[in-house]
Formats: sequence, C-alpha cells, structure tokens
Amino acid sequence: MGRKRNFIDALVLVTVIAILVYVIMRTVTFLMAEYGPIDKAMAIILIAGEFFILLHSIGYALDVGRAVRREEKTYPDLPAQKPSVAILVAARHEPKEVLAKTFITLINLNYPNKTVYFLDDSSDEEYLREAEEICREYGLRLYRRKERHGAKAGIINDCLKMLSDKYVAIFDADQNPMPEFLNALIPILEGDPKLAFVQTPQFYTNIGDSPVSRGAAFQQAVFYEYICEGKSAGDAMFCCGTNIVFRRDALVSVGGFDESTVTEDFATSIKLHSSGWKSLYYGRVSAFGMAPKDLAGYFKQQFRWAAGTVSVFRTLLRILLTKPFSLNLLQWWEYLLSSTYYFIGISFFILMLCPVAYIFFKLPSFFMDPRIYVLAFIPYIVLSISVFYKVLAERRYKVRDLFVGQLLGAAAFSVYIRGAMSGLIGRKLSFGITSKTKGNAIPYIKLWPQISMMILNFSAVVWGINRFIYELDAALLVNGFWAFYHFLVMCGIFYFNEGGECEK
Repeated sequence: MGRKRNFIDALVLVTVIAILVYVIMRTVTFLMAEYGPIDKAMAIILIAGEFFILLHSIGYALDVGRAVRREEKTYPDLPAQKPSVAILVAARHEPKEVLAKTFITLINLNYPNKTVYFLDDSSDEEYLREAEEICREYGLRLYRRKERHGAKAGIINDCLKMLSDKYVAIFDADQNPMPEFLNALIPILEGDPKLAFVQTPQFYTNIGDSPVSRGAAFQQAVFYEYICEGKSAGDAMFCCGTNIVFRRDALVSVGGFDESTVTEDFATSIKLHSSGWKSLYYGRVSAFGMAPKDLAGYFKQQFRWAAGTVSVFRTLLRILLTKPFSLNLLQWWEYLLSSTYYFIGISFFILMLCPVAYIFFKLPSFFMDPRIYVLAFIPYIVLSISVFYKVLAERRYKVRDLFVGQLLGAAAFSVYIRGAMSGLIGRKLSFGITSKTKGNAIPYIKLWPQISMMILNFSAVVWGINRFIYELDAALLVNGFWAFYHFLVMCGIFYFNEGGECEK
C-alpha cells in the first residue's frame, strides 16, 4: 500500500510539473510572437480555453494527491442513547413506484430513533392522492405547505421549522440507502460538534439501461472517488443534495437551505463553511440511485446543475470581495474550481473552433514551433491521462467505461454553455425532476450544435489535407489532428441518442 501511494504521489507531482512547463512554454511563445489584432484576439481566446482546462487538471491532480495521502479514519461506535433523526424526502410529481422503493429502504434502516417524512410538493390531483396512499401504506409523516417558494430548498426549510430532531437526513426520491446508513454516520457527527454534515457517495445502479445511464454513472464515479476525498481532506467538501446527514442546529444557524438557486446544496455549503462549520465526506458506498436513461433527461439535469453552480460562482465572488477571510485558502481554491467547472463547455467549444479557424483562415497563426509544441504538449497530456486512468484503475474502473463518461460530457458542451450563461446573467430557473424512464431519441434538428461541429471539423480535415499537400505546413498537421479528434468525439452523439441497452 505504501509503495502504491508513493508511486501515485510521484505521478501527481510530475504531472503538475509537466502542466506548469506547458503553461510557461505557451505563455512565452505567445508573448514573443508577432501578429495582427485579429490573430492576437484569436490567440488569446485559444490560450484562455487551454488554460482553463489546465487549471482544472491541476486541481484534479492535487485532489488525487490529497486523497491518497489521507489516512484511514476510525470512527466511534454508535452511542447507547441514540439521537433522533428526521429523514426527509422532498418530491414533486415523482412516479409512485420510484417513491415506494425509496421509502421501503428508509423505513428498513437499522436505526430505531428515526422518523420518515414525505415532503410532497405536488399540485396534480393524481400525485396528491398517490402521496397519501404511500404515507398510509408505509407509515410515513406527510408534510405539505400552503405556499410554494424556493422549490426543494423551500419545502425543506418550511419543514425544518417544525422539527426538533438533532439530525436531519436528506434523500432524493430515487435514492435507496443501505440498512446501516445512519448507524455509520451518526457516530461521526456525535464525535465532532463542529461538523455540520457528512456527505456520502451517490452511485447509479442502472448502468445497463442505456449508453447515457452508463456514461452518467461513471461521471459520478469519477467525482465521488478522488475528487470528493481530496476536497474533504481540505475541509472543503460540499453538500451534494442527497445521501447526507445534517446537524439541524448547523442548518438553522445559517437560515436553512439557500433558496436563491437550483443548486441549493452547493450554495448552502458555502454558507456553512464561511460560518465556521466543518464538513466530511464518508467515502463508502451507502446508497444507490438511478441515472438519466436518455439524452433529454441527461441534458435537463446537466443544464440545471450548470446554471445553478455558475449562479453560485457569482455569489462566491461577492463573498471573496466582501469577506475574503471567511474561508481559508484551500477552501477558496476548491470552491472556485467547483463553481467554475461548467465553463468547460465554453472551453471545449473554443478548442474545437480554433483548429478549424486555422485550417480555413490561418487564424490564429501558429506561434509555437510545432516541434516545441509536441515536446511540451506530449508529457503534459500523457501524464494527465495517466493520472486519470491509473488512479481509477486502482479502484477497478475500466478505461472503456470512463471514456464513455468523458464522451457523454463532451456531447453536452452546448448544454453547459447555455447553463453557464443562464447562471452568469442570474436567470431564474424552476426546479424540475430528472426523468427516471427512457423516452424517445432527440430529433437531430435539436442537436444542431453537435451536428454542426461534427460537419465543420470533418470539412476542416479534408481541407487541411488538401492544403498540406501544397504547402507542407507542419502546423496544418497539428490542427488537422485536433479537428479529426473533435469530429470523432462529436460522432458520439449518435451513440448516445440512438443507443439501446448496455452490457452490465
């Protein structure tokens, strides 16, 4: 175990150095180059896109480093006097069969001093009737409110006002915890009075339903493995909205969940940390849920996450300017990385567009000697990929599955752009559930951003080959390679939109 840890530590260190070398080379050659105003503008846009990804690559590598150095903790046993726990499930127009599975697992939790609440926010008569039937059948406490505000955060806040339990566990309507969930987490909270919450992973069980559910499941795995572990090691783990236990006093002390955004979990975590509360990530799988089964459901989910997270980025900047010492440096680093992640769509769009612009219009002019570019780029890209796949292979994830997750994320680039822009301008979004059933394929006319980039990159490859035959410009090979790569990545939209069931 020690050897393996030392190897990963060394790999992370070398990767960060390789990234910094590449950044230096790109910066120096950019500053030394001579070009006109249009060239310069395009070059700045390209470097901004690259550096954004490089920054997040460093963040991932550092999270991995902190995660592997993290010592295994031993937690106290469950106290004889078990504190009371209120278990909340907020739902609006969720299918009865999905809710039934969740409530069966909740009432079967092996913890005696618990009360399960169904926070029903439905407005349709059929769903209202089904909620009452479920509560009678499983012995749940039904909670409804008179006025809707703040979506999920609002109904939880309203319910909090009537609770006196020491702890509050929150689950989404499709999450099924294991029987020992509370027995594992309550002792952790009891052992540290400054601990506001303990977050557990969210893993999807329906990976065989479709390529979309498989890709989404492995995206979650990447996040909940090393990234969350690294954040927790720096006391910067944020709430992920479900599979979590809060200290009720902590929530009350910051005024409950933030109702100004659809990512109330992320925003509330900032309030808690900036008020001096601590958080912890408990990395053992303790609950299972369901991934979106089709592109429509996945895109809806990702748009909501992108818009909500970027809207919190605006709040974070305001706190940084007004209360810079409310978080420590590591917490600021982690929160700024997390809140800017969904700008990845803009960055990927830039990286797809620039090789095309060079091949057709020679913009931006290639200001780094291709040989120097290759010598600086190859160590960075090889080492970055090695860190990503190597550390996840240690936990028995397959390269193929992880690649499917990355491919699905690339297909959502236009969704991330729309979501990020909505978050930046402060557009108010209504909360919507992610469909748990598989619908029809999206009409390809609605996938025009992906189709357009696929055609554009393929055209650039053909034109680039023609130009290279006559000009023998090595920069055309570099840009042609990236155009072909992006063409292949965009072809993945057919796989996800038309895909049937996957192998389990």
